[in-house]
Amino acid sequence: MKLTVNNREFAIDADPEMPLLWALRDTLGMTGTKFGCGAALCGACTVHLDGQAIRSCITPISDAEGKKITTIESVTDGTDRIGAAVHAAWVRHDVAQCGYCQSGQIMSAIAFLKSLPRGRPPSAAEIDSAMDGNICRCGTYARIRAAVADAARTIV
Repeated sequence: MKLTVNNREFAIDADPEMPLLWALRDTLGMTGTKFGCGAALCGACTVHLDGQAIRSCITPISDAEGKKITTIESVTDGTDRIGAAVHAAWVRHDVAQCGYCQSGQIMSAIAFLKSLPRGRPPSAAEIDSAMDGNICRCGTYARIRAAVADAARTIV
């Protein structure tokens, strides 16, 4: 199979039903995407597939073939305008406590902000709805909401 990850093409010799998470982490060595629950309940494994936030722990690599996969390694390297804004807001608001869920949180926030009409700030309720399903065991939800709102203001 051929996978396009962060604008690079990779040939993967694996079972087509292998979860994308394990192809990214174990085969390609991209360990920014985390394993949390294995059942798409926590959001730690969130990546983008053709721009949509998906749970890589339940997505078989066969579903990703021919599509653009984007991981945390790419969106926080400074080349993605919205990714850079979210990453900077995360730092400003000191969102990460243990940090384990943060790559999934950031990926969900970026997909959400990219889905909004340019220049329209999201409401707190919209942020909460977009981030629902991303679990933070440390409970930094107020800081996450503040960081998403801050990033939205900086990208107008």
